[in-house]
Amino acid sequence: MTDSPLRVLFCIGINQNFFDLPAGGVTTGDVWTAFVGLMDGIKALDGIDFIGDIDDDSTMVGPSDSWPWTCYLLADADSHDTVKSACNLVRTIPVGTSDWKLWKFLKIEARIGRALTPRQY
Repeated sequence: MTDSPLRVLFCIGINQNFFDLPAGGVTTGDVWTAFVGLMDGIKALDGIDFIGDIDDDSTMVGPSDSWPWTCYLLADADSHDTVKSACNLVRTIPVGTSDWKLWKFLKIEARIGRALTPRQY
């Protein structure tokens, strides 16, 4: 971690393909297994300091393509490259035994800022 880490809010939305399952030999369980792999993969990246997460799937029902998102993961990251690597996991994590990757079932977007701290005036 650098002295001034990037505060990152990973925003994740489940899309309609998830709600159309089972299809192509893939079940909702396959997607959730891959989803856990995504969350664990982000947390395990060098340069990521996991802070917390929140899941809103009990009060937000159906696909989410933008705010409000289905779930969020908050972390500090050491660089933009680390944030890009985290988002890229969606392109590489397989779902079940299919040829599909996780991006078929969800969208990820990273909001990058800094920790909110009082400023001296």
